[in-house]
Amino acid sequence: MPSQAFVDFETLDLTRPQFGVDEIQRFCKQRGRFAMLDGILRFDPEHELCIGFKDAKRDDWWAADHIPGRPIFPGVLQCEAAAQLATYDYLKRRPDARDVFLGFAGLDSVRFRGIVEPPARLVIAVKPLKVRSTMFVYEAQGFVERRLVFEGQILGTVV
Repeated sequence: MPSQAFVDFETLDLTRPQFGVDEIQRFCKQRGRFAMLDGILRFDPEHELCIGFKDAKRDDWWAADHIPGRPIFPGVLQCEAAAQLATYDYLKRRPDARDVFLGFAGLDSVRFRGIVEPPARLVIAVKPLKVRSTMFVYEAQGFVERRLVFEGQILGTVV
């Protein structure tokens, strides 16, 4: 059964990012094709919530091959986008950890509940479940047009 959404879409303006790619790159090391975030819609440490997005386009590098004639944004890339958002949140909240590199350590309880067909804005929300100096676990949810398309836990570790 799908989890309750922790995004209140009534209070979220999907057209006005709080931060853009330059800000994301201050915290996330991925570049080029593997930069999976296009913007941050809300960074809210007080409510332990970070919301970002990835615009899936018909001409993205993966689209011609996954699936020819009917591109579907791969689930593994959705999880990578959520991991990058969790990394952004973790590092932005921890100035003492800004010089560390966080690696993707695992996934738990991931479920795909819909598909992401471009053009689509995948809105990703993460909130911390467990945060330590060398690792984290974040709850993640992804939405297209307010509909839950994936959820799971993202694990990260200092590499």
